[in-house]
Amino acid sequence: METLIDFVSQYGYIAIYILMSAGLIGLPLPDETLMTFIGSLTVTGGPFEFAPTLAVTYAGTMTGMTISYLIGHRVGKPFLTRYGKWVKLTPKRIEQAEGWFKKYGLWTVFFGYFVPGVRHFTCYLSGVSGVKFYKYILYAGTGALLWCTTFLTLGRFIGNNYESFLQLMHTYMGISLFILVILAAIGVLIYLRFRNHHIVVLKRKPKKRP
Repeated sequence: METLIDFVSQYGYIAIYILMSAGLIGLPLPDETLMTFIGSLTVTGGPFEFAPTLAVTYAGTMTGMTISYLIGHRVGKPFLTRYGKWVKLTPKRIEQAEGWFKKYGLWTVFFGYFVPGVRHFTCYLSGVSGVKFYKYILYAGTGALLWCTTFLTLGRFIGNNYESFLQLMHTYMGISLFILVILAAIGVLIYLRFRNHHIVVLKRKPKKRP
């Protein structure tokens, strides 16, 4: 992260564009953390302005996702399965992303930006599956704009307290994940109980005679 910060500090908007493009292609970059940091530099007196920063960040994201789509469209799934590991596209992750894609369609591309380990694959799989480019751009572009705006705004809000915020996140991340797991488990139990009750009611319901 320190290397990325130095790169951004030295080359400014060009570095932001390159890093966001590379991150969407699949290189192991901390996209959200990087955007939050960049957003913190848009406060009054900072080296960047918010509007141009958002435009450059969004342009880099759009470039990366377009390249990913075209690669998927040109080379197909067998090539990605064999060589995708170089950009974190392992067969297991490709299968996971395919399941999301089959279940939710292009909405996976829209919301996939907010799911680490998913956004890279949905772009490739959109190309592999033959999704029309204009549809892909509509969903992926809208999701990318929301994603970039969210984390840049978060960084701007944090401002000069960026390092303190990261330390706070690091301190309470374990507790937060534990709470989320507990809530998810409770939700699953409630769902299963409701489903089983519903099945029992249906079985007990007398059939109407013709």
